[in-house]
Amino acid sequence: MRNEFDDIDTEAVARVAVTMMVNGKVRTIEVEPRTTLLDALRETLGLTGTKKSCDRGECGACTVHVDGRRVLSCMSLAAMQNGQTRTITTIEGLAPDGVLHGVQAAFTERDGFQCGYCTPGQIMSGIAMLDEARAGWPSAVTSDVTKPFSIADLSNEEIRERMSGNLCRCACYPNITEALQDAARRR
Repeated sequence: MRNEFDDIDTEAVARVAVTMMVNGKVRTIEVEPRTTLLDALRETLGLTGTKKSCDRGECGACTVHVDGRRVLSCMSLAAMQNGQTRTITTIEGLAPDGVLHGVQAAFTERDGFQCGYCTPGQIMSGIAMLDEARAGWPSAVTSDVTKPFSIADLSNEEIRERMSGNLCRCACYPNITEALQDAARRR
């Protein structure tokens, strides 16, 4: 069955230049306007640590940081990131000097992974989640949102709620929760 998009000549689609700060380096690429940030990172820049899984924002495997906030890169267009003022961090950018980020180290120590496919997204989301908790952001399970939230209030229930957008098909959730508890105590 044909649809209205079958006759689009993809070679004729205009490409746009996108300049972004990725892992501390200014990168300029040319992409089709509909290219996702995920595809730009993986296919154009060769940063394959960010994983493509569901490709519809359901699993969290493609989580990266944009200006310090966690973003599902499969749900964001590369063209939306144009400008050197936006900073994008992928899993490859966490340890530029070879020393693991605290969350990466905790995942290793607590066996917070099995097959490893979801691990980059889990780690990126975990780092942002800890930053959100340190900033005092409550979650859906915070018992009293009228009181200031602190990192000391980060219970296993809080971690599970805050990480609920990141799925693990190997079910390493207890180890992921322990790793994030360790990382929260260390920092």
